[in-house]
Amino acid sequence: MEKIAVFCGSSIGASEIYRESAIQLGQELARRGITLVYGGASVGIMGILANTVLEEGGEVIGVIPKMLESREISHPHLTELIIVNSMHERKAKMEQLADGFIALPGGPGTLEEFFEIFTWAQLGLHQKPCGLLNINHYYDHLISHFNHMTEEGFLQEKYRAMTLTDTEPAKLIEKFYTYQAPTVKTYIKKEQT
Repeated sequence: MEKIAVFCGSSIGASEIYRESAIQLGQELARRGITLVYGGASVGIMGILANTVLEEGGEVIGVIPKMLESREISHPHLTELIIVNSMHERKAKMEQLADGFIALPGGPGTLEEFFEIFTWAQLGLHQKPCGLLNINHYYDHLISHFNHMTEEGFLQEKYRAMTLTDTEPAKLIEKFYTYQAPTVKTYIKKEQT
């Protein structure tokens, strides 16, 4: 595991625990020599995470669309900053660069990024682990909803199991090392009678 992409907010969040958790994740990535791939901003949880990795001697690659370069205030001290043309290109580039994906608490953008990457894994476009860092029970309702999707027949159990979760960065990253991607989702056409 050389690079992990982290999806997270450009806001700080309502509790100090989100800031503390971003710091813990950044320290863990740097300690393990894992390069952070993230959205390229210097603000919010994004900035805290990037600053921590850099302060701990780690490497950080930011990927930011031109339209957000000034709005999210691109980070001026990254190992590498990649500027792309669109949000779609941002996700594609992050997927290309990373060996796994973690979602810290964040807003709709964080969830949208996570769900697209998760869907790509389900379709077999990549075989990389996807994890939710469930800080302060932030993702409890989402985890319950994954279970509900499975119970209601909209998500097969083997794909439900693709979403790795933990409350501690080190434990979540450890799960990445033993992750085995499920077989690719296929559909069998039934004969019409």
